[in-house]
Amino acid sequence: MVELTTSDVWRVLAQQNFMVLGMVSARGAARTAGVMLEVDGNHVWSTTNEAEWKAKHLAANPQVSVTVPVPKRVPFVPWVKVPAATITFSAVASLVPAREIPSRVRDVLLRGLDVEEEGARGALVGIRVEPVGDFVTYGVGVSLLAMRDTDAARGRVPVR
Repeated sequence: MVELTTSDVWRVLAQQNFMVLGMVSARGAARTAGVMLEVDGNHVWSTTNEAEWKAKHLAANPQVSVTVPVPKRVPFVPWVKVPAATITFSAVASLVPAREIPSRVRDVLLRGLDVEEEGARGALVGIRVEPVGDFVTYGVGVSLLAMRDTDAARGRVPVR
């Protein structure tokens, strides 16, 4: 098992811009959504509109899973396909009114878009994801060659 610290994982997580958010609908069906992410303190943020299915699923069941792919590449031969490393964790998601999203997070996620607070698909809301339990990693903090050894490439650290 790779030697990682909680700080190591948060640092790698903060360098990423995409995550897969896994949730359960009100009817009990599993759903995932690929969304942009931004880390702020001990939270991971994304945005949606209040009328979107993501917001409805999260309102019905705030328990989520998150997987963040961490791209890996072979230097000087970028055409060689290499599996991404991953950071996976359980979390509790909450919907936050747009005015309560930290301004730096809002600027990064919206990238300067002038988004109306109340649009055709409802008001903009933040998705604040609070990790719980452990970060489970694969390939984080190890070389590409070390990723071939599944025992050596695995990691687990508490989120706090």
